[in-house]
Amino acid sequence: MSVETRAGHLRTVVISGLSGSGKSTVMKALEDLGYFCVDNLPVTLLPQFMELCRDSARRLSRVALVMDVREGAFLEETPQVFARLKGEGYRLEVLFLECADEMLIRRFSETRRQHPLAGDGPALTGIHLERQRLAGLRELADRVIDTSQYNVHQLKRLIFEHYGQGSAPRLTITLISFAFRSGLPPEADLVMDVRFLPNPYFVEELRDATGSDPAVMDYLLKAEQTQGFLTRFLDLLDFLVPLYEQEGKASLTVTFGCTGGQHRSVAVGRIVQRHLEEAGHHVRLVHRDEARA
Repeated sequence: MSVETRAGHLRTVVISGLSGSGKSTVMKALEDLGYFCVDNLPVTLLPQFMELCRDSARRLSRVALVMDVREGAFLEETPQVFARLKGEGYRLEVLFLECADEMLIRRFSETRRQHPLAGDGPALTGIHLERQRLAGLRELADRVIDTSQYNVHQLKRLIFEHYGQGSAPRLTITLISFAFRSGLPPEADLVMDVRFLPNPYFVEELRDATGSDPAVMDYLLKAEQTQGFLTRFLDLLDFLVPLYEQEGKASLTVTFGCTGGQHRSVAVGRIVQRHLEEAGHHVRLVHRDEARA
């Protein structure tokens, strides 16, 4: 494959725009779509960076870069650098984020941040100065998005539509069984205490087994409270997961705890995994304390 061909296979999105317009949100959305993202790379280093990406053993195919007013004097060199790279066959796209002055002022006020160019003056002074400095980059833009009326989740969905072949990345669901005596998993989004279920530990022939054992699973599933819990909890997950996906959440960690992390939490995790996989979700199951028990 020639150098030009390899360059053409590398899609590069340059994110620019006004401070407070949502550049960080866009970069995170592109990262969720599998882009290799770099923030604040000096434009003078861009050609070398592109060569490294093009020839990388990882065979990078999608890269996103944030370039904004932090470039300082380097901004003047941007048109020449971009023209050179496009002439070498690189697929370079510039995404510029616009936003109304009043909305930017509100965002800076809500976050209690100072505009980077305002100094001791009002935010509006910095906003006007930034518009002037970024005018050249805006003229180079292949796509301009006015983020004034978008919240974070709406902006992420818009980026998914433009750069993700029309769909957002699927939510990755991690299920973790654990023992309460060893502490809660710190990464948990949802914690379900299943210690109300009948405990196989008190059945002599099941004491040394785990929730992965069919005999333990049968014992638990015969209990009326297990059936009632699963019916309600699986319905809840079927309701929640699409909403998390709609809000642009990239991962969800659901945890199940019992006393020793050996029987009930393990069995429930396996049942939930099967249910979610049958619904088409990407699921990872971890039994944190099963071996320890």
